[in-house]
Amino acid sequence: MSKDSLPQPSQNEEVDLGQLFDAIGKLFERLYNFIASIFKFIFNIFIYGSKAIIENFKLIALVLIIAAAAGFGFEKIRKERYDSTMLVRTFFDTKYQLHTNLNYYNALLNDENYEVLKGIFEIDEEFIKQIVEFEIKPGPESENDKIVQYDRFIQTIDSIRAQDITFEDYINNRDDISGSIYEIRVESKTKDIFKKLEPGIIKSFNNLYSIKKMEERDSMLAVRRENILESIREIDSLQKIYINVLSEESQVTKARISLGDGFPLQQEKTTTKEYQLLNKEIELRDTLRKLDEEKIEHNEFYEIISTFQEVGNKVDDFWSMYKLLFPTLAFLFLCLGYLTKNYIKFVKNYEG
Repeated sequence: MSKDSLPQPSQNEEVDLGQLFDAIGKLFERLYNFIASIFKFIFNIFIYGSKAIIENFKLIALVLIIAAAAGFGFEKIRKERYDSTMLVRTFFDTKYQLHTNLNYYNALLNDENYEVLKGIFEIDEEFIKQIVEFEIKPGPESENDKIVQYDRFIQTIDSIRAQDITFEDYINNRDDISGSIYEIRVESKTKDIFKKLEPGIIKSFNNLYSIKKMEERDSMLAVRRENILESIREIDSLQKIYINVLSEESQVTKARISLGDGFPLQQEKTTTKEYQLLNKEIELRDTLRKLDEEKIEHNEFYEIISTFQEVGNKVDDFWSMYKLLFPTLAFLFLCLGYLTKNYIKFVKNYEG
């Protein structure tokens, strides 16, 4: 076959390939320019910001020194604050009443209604006045606790809907009262008040709704327990019957009947199910044991995992460190003032 007979690429195909490579080149060029513009913008901000700081260095340094001195002095005259935490595990949905009561206590503090708080905590009003706030948030959880919560949640929704909710989705979207362990934090101006507050906080767990839920649980456990005991009694009766049957068979002489020269017939042994009955009885007694353990373990509305400390910890977060907070706020106000000044100057000189 001659070379002239081979198919030659058409001129249109060559043009299309050229346009494709040209388009790809322009795309990369635009991407490069876009990335370069971002870095250039960041660089310009850094340079202009540095220039403004250098030009106004004396003013900025003076303001920051004054703000730091004011913050340091304010810390000296301000009364120290202390906090302490306790961990509790809630049962029978007492967590809702606990959240409600702590919010109520904070509202009473804001209204300076110390008389009501005095009656709740049964301590002198002078101690009540030292309380700054109550706070509650989810406590530490193990991975197993999260899995148990997820399983309980899945059981409460439609099976079709449950297929669309993964464990990660549940963990990322649950609210603050989904768990059962909570950390109660109290902040006070006195460092040794926290133990006096425990009895009043414990009262927060008692409410009619939780009492009703416990009674319903106890009733259900009682019904299940009685059903299991009835099944065990029936198994005992069957076991006695099987024992009597086997005892009678052992006392009866094996009957043999010979037919002709060698066809003896022997009475067949009665088939019993002692082993299956024994396994079933063990299973029922194990279930009964678990029911009793559940009632013993969850026989209270709460469980205190860790109590308040005798002496609270000094509060040293950023918002209470005024020698750092004041200079930071002063610098932000200086930046805002500088930007406002330049914006006004730009607007005045703008001609369109």
